[in-house]
Amino acid sequence: MTAATPGSVRRQAPSVLPGPLSHIRPRPRGEEARLLLLVGVTLIVGSLSLGTTVDGTVRLADPVALAIYLSALAASHLAQVLAGRRTDQVLLPVVGLLGGISLLLMERLPQDLVTQTWLGQTVGLAQVQLVWLLLALAIATTLGIVVRSDAWLRRYKYTWAAAGVGLLLLTFVLGTEINGQRLTLQVGPLSGQPSELLKVILVVFLAGYLSENRPLLVEQDTRVGPLRLPPLPYLAPMVAMWAIALLIVVIQRDLGAALLFFGVFLALVYVATGRVSLVVIGLVLFVLGSVLMAQLFDHVRVRIDIWLDPFADPLGTGYQVVQALHAFARGGLLGVGFGAGLPEVSGNLPIPEVHTDFPLAALGEEIGIVGVLAILGLFLVVVERGLRIGAAAADDFRALLAIGLSLVIGIQAFIIAAGNLKVLPLTGVTLPFISYGGSSLLANALVIGLLLALSDKGVEPPPAPTRPRRWRRFGRRSPV
Repeated sequence: MTAATPGSVRRQAPSVLPGPLSHIRPRPRGEEARLLLLVGVTLIVGSLSLGTTVDGTVRLADPVALAIYLSALAASHLAQVLAGRRTDQVLLPVVGLLGGISLLLMERLPQDLVTQTWLGQTVGLAQVQLVWLLLALAIATTLGIVVRSDAWLRRYKYTWAAAGVGLLLLTFVLGTEINGQRLTLQVGPLSGQPSELLKVILVVFLAGYLSENRPLLVEQDTRVGPLRLPPLPYLAPMVAMWAIALLIVVIQRDLGAALLFFGVFLALVYVATGRVSLVVIGLVLFVLGSVLMAQLFDHVRVRIDIWLDPFADPLGTGYQVVQALHAFARGGLLGVGFGAGLPEVSGNLPIPEVHTDFPLAALGEEIGIVGVLAILGLFLVVVERGLRIGAAAADDFRALLAIGLSLVIGIQAFIIAAGNLKVLPLTGVTLPFISYGGSSLLANALVIGLLLALSDKGVEPPPAPTRPRRWRRFGRRSPV
């Protein structure tokens, strides 16, 4: 099927029902196997470079961790071969390479940045990240194999949305405050950031609502002065849901999540309706809202001031951004070599929070702008695969869901990369699959798992379309 233009109404495409479980036969995945082999070679070379540079002898940086990670990638590939599903064969290698780069970076950084005690044994940054990477691969693989129907998503979109907003409210009331931000919710020994899960929930809700009301949003108009907008009664619930989530994250000072939600919202509305006017209105409102927030909240104004001139206070508020720019400058075009950067100066990190907020700056110093562009290219591949899956989807819901999920990864990567490079104000989002953090890795694994499931050519067909809705306007019924 060719890609649909924005605003066009998608027709249902025939789909094949999966056979009984007893008839599932292994299906070779040659392209995926070849790409994973290339990923393995790349990570081995990277580990050799890191180990040789740090110790002065030719050796792998951490052969045990590398062997465990490559074995997990091979097991994920084998599981999909045995399951016999015809899913995308590029997503796993790309995500595997990003995760491998993350593992090498965490091995490169000081291990006491993160320490946890498991079963009486203290583990450091790289070991903790390896565990999260293994769990992420398990989640993505399981979802890609097990999920054959999207009914549990499309039928309960309001329930999912309410649960996501409820989690954020619970975090605002009972969450743990770190660095002035109340973003983490802790239950017993487990802790996480619900905003990471909310980005997936928001896409599910928007995909369900937009696909259900797409004909009305495209074909009907409500005039507000000189502007022509979609019917406000149908646009209002969607905007209200987004505004509630946005308001909560702004109150929590999670500006990165707010910017991510806003970007995904505008992108999906444009894809569903094809109305450029909505994007323009949204961007104007964003600029006005940013000016207002800068006047009302000190932390917003400080972020904007740092973005405009970080050298005004290079040893204070602008320290992180200034040091990140210096790291990119030291790296230049090709970098100083993996493991040859400046992880510590006088026992301190040149870039505070480098493992969460500035991994791209650390990589830029050691592998250069060429390496950074290659990493950003991997994120573009994820977005391209998501758009391809959406173009081939059987109905509007699956198309919008696939596009939205891929844009979550792409927009989040753009936001943090632009913050590291001082193109945008610095925000607190993580670089998907590379930054340290269990919440981020597991939420992004959920995205990849759903994309794999949606890409299956033999997945269960969508339900029959419901009877078109009608809407009232000034006491008159209009056909859809």
